[in-house]
Amino acid sequence: AARAALPELLGAGRPVPTGHRAILAPLRGRRRVIGAAVFVRSTERPPFEASDLLVAAQLATHTALGIDKAVLYGREAYIADELQRTMLPDSLPQPTGVRLASRYLPAAETARVGGDWYDAIPLPGSRVALVVGDVMGHSMTSAAIMGQLRTTAQTLAQLDLPPQEVLHHLDEQAQRLGSDRMATCLYAVYDPVAHRITIANAGHPPPVLLHLGGRAEVLRVPPGAPIGVGGVDFEAVELDAPAGATLLLYTDGLVESRLRDVWTGIEQLRERLAATAQLTGDDHSPPLEALCDDVLDMLGPGDRDDDIALLAARFDGIAPSDVAYWYLEPEDAAPGRARRLARQALSRWGLEELSDEVELLVSEVVTNAVRYAERPVTVRLLRTDILRCEVGDDSPQLPRQRRARETDEGGRGLFLVNRLARRWGATRLSTGKVVWFEMATRSQ
Repeated sequence: AARAALPELLGAGRPVPTGHRAILAPLRGRRRVIGAAVFVRSTERPPFEASDLLVAAQLATHTALGIDKAVLYGREAYIADELQRTMLPDSLPQPTGVRLASRYLPAAETARVGGDWYDAIPLPGSRVALVVGDVMGHSMTSAAIMGQLRTTAQTLAQLDLPPQEVLHHLDEQAQRLGSDRMATCLYAVYDPVAHRITIANAGHPPPVLLHLGGRAEVLRVPPGAPIGVGGVDFEAVELDAPAGATLLLYTDGLVESRLRDVWTGIEQLRERLAATAQLTGDDHSPPLEALCDDVLDMLGPGDRDDDIALLAARFDGIAPSDVAYWYLEPEDAAPGRARRLARQALSRWGLEELSDEVELLVSEVVTNAVRYAERPVTVRLLRTDILRCEVGDDSPQLPRQRRARETDEGGRGLFLVNRLARRWGATRLSTGKVVWFEMATRSQ
């Protein structure tokens, strides 16, 4: 029976030795036989004894357990790495007034997977939330917690909460996940119309702002306590975000390693950004993708102890001449006034060919807002590569498109918006809601 089992256990292409004395020792892992070891002795040597059989069995047992552990470890590392990668965004959005680029590097093979993540979330008013975080620890659990916190951050962002409130709720969520679930996170909101950025920090390395002239500065943001500590207030600061500047958010794997502390790494990062900007001159910002690659080139052979998440945002902003903003009293005359104001703005921008459609859609959306609003309704038009209209009111009830019957006198407003607009949507805010739609310009 042993001789018959040898070809199967040894595998194809490995002939069974003949004319020798042999010991067959199956390599038995935790759940299955994963191979066999064959110990061969020529006939001129003494025959095997019981003690030889015991040694062979011990060697086979330890070998099988070692191979089994290696396979299990490799499988766990692969699953954790794939889990983390699938939880990171496949692609970044393309919000108005800002350009984005990102990088993610897993840790070296000698280290286990971490919980770094980044995100860019479009917000009402053409704003965008920029998020980067790092779950403490290196395991599959860290990757799973990262996914939960990222999902929570996306949900909180859609509620349009201030950055410090987002971190506060993330802190509560981390405490619900467990007493030892901790993470660092930096949450920033960029407003391209106001050219301002609001940042709140939870124990994360500070961001670096690269100005158009080549000056790189580490932003002074209150450090805060990590998420999961509990009972700590977070503070937000509002800073200028000049056009042409680049904001760099990153995790500590980029600036901290066994060879350098975090503040030394941050200073090296600042110097690297300034040196890269000098190559393109004072009037031009370095290409965003190339800038990210150049930043990662600063890593040395001993700097891959942790995974790295990197998010870069180039602020283009929206010029004041491309923005029209009005307050309308919630009265019956509001839709007609909105049409006239929209027509005047389109004429000023040379977009008269859009007047008929835009006036119709503005009238429908403002009519819906006036129906439920108690305070003045806001109307804003933004001209970039597209035309965007935003109508805000103090009612939290979101509009829903419905199919009107032939005998109904109303109910077709959102149907028209859906048919004529390139895109449209509604977002609930803490103070009400915003309904928006976008129209393609002639160049598109």
